[in-house]
Amino acid sequence: MMKKVLIVEDDIGILESLKDEFESYGCTVFCAEDGDRGLNLARNKKPDLIILDLILPEKDGYEVCRELRKDNFKTPIIMLTAKGQEVDKVLGLELGADDYVTKPFSLRELMARARAVSRRTVDQKEEMDSYAFEEIKLDFKKYEAKKKGKTLKLTPLQYQLLKLLIENKGEVLTRDELLDGIWGKDNVWISHRTIDSHIANIRRKLESDPADPKHILNIRGVGYKFVD
Repeated sequence: MMKKVLIVEDDIGILESLKDEFESYGCTVFCAEDGDRGLNLARNKKPDLIILDLILPEKDGYEVCRELRKDNFKTPIIMLTAKGQEVDKVLGLELGADDYVTKPFSLRELMARARAVSRRTVDQKEEMDSYAFEEIKLDFKKYEAKKKGKTLKLTPLQYQLLKLLIENKGEVLTRDELLDGIWGKDNVWISHRTIDSHIANIRRKLESDPADPKHILNIRGVGYKFVD
């Protein structure tokens, strides 16, 4: 998912709104108001997601996208355009953009698109079989967990939830994203409280002080994230 986000937009109002929204999800956000600076930031900061306006000073969005893909950048790109012509959207996608959002747009819509393209990128990564941090060792293939050499009893569902958080280390996953990732998008019976309950149980088993967790953190009003 999204740890670092680059926003290339010359409309200051839109730029600041997007920056605030992504930061509320725990992302580190880099901003540029023209194509040249956006291209340099993309190359230097290696963001996990790029929000790229089409009409920009210096280099336009098409040119920035073209140069990044020419450099073999795999980072997902969402283009913003005020134009409604189908040819502009098609050209952006042909140059390597992953999605586009037409202005005016709602922040809710853009964030949903951002999570979707980021999720597709995560799905393409190799599946993680094991992970270790501090004195804890996890084997997701064997469903084994040890802390200081002592076996921990986790349920299969708790392994799945923990694995999903670790695979998106440092990023905030909303409760809905956790529900979708474990129970599927068609789930209509598992509630947010179920997620909170499982997180609390995992903390009791893994954290040295479950009341003051250091690894599975609650981002109030958003969701949870895992940190080493």
